[in-house]
Amino acid sequence: MDVIDLSAHAHQRPSPTAELAGGYGRIAVIGAGAWGAALAAVAARAGRSVTLWARRPELAAEINATHRNARYLGDAALPPQIRATADLREALAGAQAALVVVPSHALRETVASLAPHLAPGAPIALAAKGVEQGSGLLMSEVAAQAAPGFRIAALSGPSFADEVARDLPTAVVIASSCAGDETPETSIAARLALSMSTPTFRCYVSDDLMGVEIGGAVKNVIAIATGMAEGAGFGHNARAALITRGLDEIKSLAHALGGRRETVTGLSGMGDLSLTASDAKSRNFAYGLRLGRGEKADSGALVEGVRNAVSVTELARARGVEMPICEAVRSVVHDGEAFREAFHRLWTRPLEGEPRALDLAIAHPAAS
Repeated sequence: MDVIDLSAHAHQRPSPTAELAGGYGRIAVIGAGAWGAALAAVAARAGRSVTLWARRPELAAEINATHRNARYLGDAALPPQIRATADLREALAGAQAALVVVPSHALRETVASLAPHLAPGAPIALAAKGVEQGSGLLMSEVAAQAAPGFRIAALSGPSFADEVARDLPTAVVIASSCAGDETPETSIAARLALSMSTPTFRCYVSDDLMGVEIGGAVKNVIAIATGMAEGAGFGHNARAALITRGLDEIKSLAHALGGRRETVTGLSGMGDLSLTASDAKSRNFAYGLRLGRGEKADSGALVEGVRNAVSVTELARARGVEMPICEAVRSVVHDGEAFREAFHRLWTRPLEGEPRALDLAIAHPAAS
C-alpha cells in the first residue's frame, strides 16, 4: 500500500473558492446525520466551499439558522459558512466532488439520484461502510453500478462523529484505485485528502480501495461481538481476543477479495476496529452490550453490524473464507441462538495455529 504523508499541507487555509494544489474547492456533502454534518464541518474548516444536503427541509433550515445539528450532534457548533439544503440539485450545483454519507442500505438509491446532477469528472467519495445485502457488493461496487463513469473513493478510519464535530484530533484514510497513468500522488484519494486535511483532521492516502472497504464493513460485526462479551461480564481478556481474532477475519476476507492484508493493520482496519469495538458510543458495541446483558434490544435498524452480520458472512461463505466470530454474531442476532451458547461454541472450536501459516486443527478438549 502506498501511503502519502500530507502533514506539510495541513496548515494551509485557502479561501472558500480557492483550490489547494490538486484539491477540490467546492464539496457537496450528501447526508446530514451526525457523520455527514461532522465531515461537512471538516471540509469547511479546511477552506472548502461546502453545501450539505439534508433529506428533511426542517433539518436544513435548522442548520442554516442555528449552525447546529442538535438531534445528531447536540450543541457542537458547525462552521457558519456551511450552506444546508434539502434540494439535491442545488446541493450538487458547481460541486467538484461529492461526499456521500448515508447508511449502507440507502447508498444505491442515493448515488443513483445524485449522478444526473453531478459534474462529469467529479469523484464520489463514500463514507458508508458495509456489504449490500443480496448482491454481496461493497459500497464502491454499488456506487459504480448506480453512477457509471464516475470515479469512486472511500473514507474510513476511527472517528466518532461528535469528536470530529468538536474539532478533536482525528486521523482517517481515503482510498481510491489509480487509473491509467495516475500515481498515488495524483489520485483522487490524494486530492480528496488535500481537500479535507486540517490541523486536527489528518488524512492518509491508500490505493487499496478493497482492503480499506473490507475493514470498514466487518468491524461493525466484530463490535457487536465485543459488546456482547462485555455485557455478559466476560472481561477484558475476551474483548482483546475478539478484537485480535476479528482483525484476522478481516484480513482473510480482504485478501480473498484482492485487498492487501497489511491494509487491515492500518486506520481502516485495526484503528476503526479498536475504537468501534471498545466504546459504548459505538451503536454496534452498545447493541451487543444490551444483548450480552440479556436486555431486550431494539430491531437494530440503525445498527450497521446487524445487516452486515448477514451480508458479510454470505460473502465470506461464497469465497470460502472462515469467519467464526462473524458467524457467531449472525447466529445470535438473526437465528436466535443464545449468546452464551454461541460463545461456548466459538471458544471451543478446534485449536488452530497462529500464525495462519502453521496449518493445524486439533479438537478442543472442552468441545461439547
